[in-house]
Amino acid sequence: MRPIGTIVLLQIQRSPLKTGDKPQRAYDPAPILRVPQLAIGADGVYGLAPGQGWIVDIHHRAHPDSRNHDGGHGVSVGFTTHYEAMRERFGSRIELGCAGESIIVEATSRFAIDDLGTGIAIFAPDGSERIRLTLLDVAHPCKPFTGWALGRTVESDVLKSNLQFLEGGMRGFLLGAETSGTVSVGDRVAVL
Repeated sequence: MRPIGTIVLLQIQRSPLKTGDKPQRAYDPAPILRVPQLAIGADGVYGLAPGQGWIVDIHHRAHPDSRNHDGGHGVSVGFTTHYEAMRERFGSRIELGCAGESIIVEATSRFAIDDLGTGIAIFAPDGSERIRLTLLDVAHPCKPFTGWALGRTVESDVLKSNLQFLEGGMRGFLLGAETSGTVSVGDRVAVL
């Protein structure tokens, strides 16, 4: 295993971030809720919200409006270095976590899908393994997020170049749980 960083942010999506009908769909990060802990399992994640208890994420199969019926993307991970690159391109509206990943890892380099091997393991600060996640795919970019990031309606030529920039894992990676467990801000992440 190769250490790659520390979890600096955990969050859930309480409802869809993309709303409306095509081709007028819009992106709004307001349903994102930052949490100190996630409970991760094969069906997706729950977030522990202080004073509210465990709240189901929209990508959990148990959510009434689940966006994860096939079980193919219950967990996602992003990196601080990717957010730095997106902020350089799109400006200050790009805040850490605005793309909606479940887990944000503070890292010193950018990652492509091949850099993440078969997946990641998450460890408590004392070194005990909490969970293993299998790498499934990149989180592909979409027109609503790209338009939101640019702060305007996107013309086709501008859309294409920005979608290409966001492809390949810039918007994060989709994972599935090999094991179940709870992870916290401050836990360490390693490539399997």
